[in-house]
Amino acid sequence: MYTILLPVDADEDRARGQAAFVAELPSADTDVTAIVTHALTKEETEAPEEIRSVERISTVKLVRDYLQDHDVAVELAEGTQPPADGIIDLAEEFDVDQIVMGSRKRSPTGKAVFGSVSQQVLLEADDPVTVVGSRAE
Repeated sequence: MYTILLPVDADEDRARGQAAFVAELPSADTDVTAIVTHALTKEETEAPEEIRSVERISTVKLVRDYLQDHDVAVELAEGTQPPADGIIDLAEEFDVDQIVMGSRKRSPTGKAVFGSVSQQVLLEADDPVTVVGSRAE
């Protein structure tokens, strides 16, 4: 089994791009487990337990449903703040084989530098990190 961590933010096109990348991997429907996560904000973590679930995040639901529609095994996990540290902690906790991050569209100059979360994960993760683009509906 190959385990992939998909940390999603609030952007649906980026989340869709991450999900599509995983679903299109060879043998994704038989050999891949995707761990979908989102770093809950301080306000979300302080909310009553019945409403603070990561399952309530629209992009988490989108990715979960997309992957399940493509027969990919999915688990959900709450990320912690700051997001990059939470991603790295979850990668270690679940002993993932790969992390798949979403990226923003950037100007040609901006492409030389990733977003701060992506950059920190790329520099600090012990696992391979793949950065994928957005995918519209």
